[in-house]
Amino acid sequence: MSTPLLVLPRPGVPPPEGRRSISAPSESAFIATFGSLMPQASFLQTPNGRAAIYELPLSSTPPAHATNAISRVLFVHGIQTSAIGLQPLASALSARFPFAKCVLVDLWGHGLTDTPLVAHDAALFHSLLESVMVHLGWENAHLVGFSFGASATASFAAAKPERVASMALVAPAGFIRQGEFEELHRSYLRGGEGIEEQAKQWILQLLEGGDLVVPADWKERVDKGEVVAEAVRDWQMKNHEGHVASVVAIFRDGGVLDNDNEFLKAANAGIKTFCILGELDDIVSGKDLLNVGMNNYVVVSQAGHAVVREKVPEVAKLIEEFWKTLE
Repeated sequence: MSTPLLVLPRPGVPPPEGRRSISAPSESAFIATFGSLMPQASFLQTPNGRAAIYELPLSSTPPAHATNAISRVLFVHGIQTSAIGLQPLASALSARFPFAKCVLVDLWGHGLTDTPLVAHDAALFHSLLESVMVHLGWENAHLVGFSFGASATASFAAAKPERVASMALVAPAGFIRQGEFEELHRSYLRGGEGIEEQAKQWILQLLEGGDLVVPADWKERVDKGEVVAEAVRDWQMKNHEGHVASVVAIFRDGGVLDNDNEFLKAANAGIKTFCILGELDDIVSGKDLLNVGMNNYVVVSQAGHAVVREKVPEVAKLIEEFWKTLE
């Protein structure tokens, strides 16, 4: 007997009675598959469920008189690939800023973080980011967001500008237009009885650019310390009971689509912002950023939407140069 398809509530719809969240897989199961590339997770219990946080060790102990402006950095990953997808960039930046405390978080429905049985709108992710910062004792932080994580960071900055010291947005999602989809696919975004399975398949294929294909040599690459994003996505789909439902809900309601106004609000909040785009990225362009007042951006040549993993040294160097302007 097949398991019924999990469909999360839409904004404005109350959560179901009873169970409040779907538990994430265990850390031991994740490590058994992907090794110990990530620091040991710590877990934050929130009203919406339990979230996994990863604190990179300080490369150096800051002296008492240190005045380095970059002391607290929060990395916000994109849809589908969990926090491990930003580990290479986080490690590269930690090495460049040895006094900075660098923290990654698995967003709802990803990695070792639960799936809350509530609407996955922007406010749900704002609450998570703020909960992480409160847990760490941070009044504010420099945020590095990738893809959906960049869109969530921008809307978080618009809602809570006092929490954001600066933003580095890599390949930001949020500029896909619902109006460009054909009517059948717009119906998938609206959802409803009888179409949820088709909607799930369409959204997953759209995000993946086709069917998910895990490289045959992924285990060997993982053993060498590489992040194989396709393997991470496959593992979550097979082991995290709430992952796919979270992905579908984020795509519909989290800020992946038509989020221009939130970027515009963030641009007008007076927060120092820097954006990095891949030359071959087909979901965001320099024109999109200029239209929302985010004029400080760089295009990385011969890189696509996954520029954050394809070009780690280049992206790290660009963020380093941006951060040094803040010191």
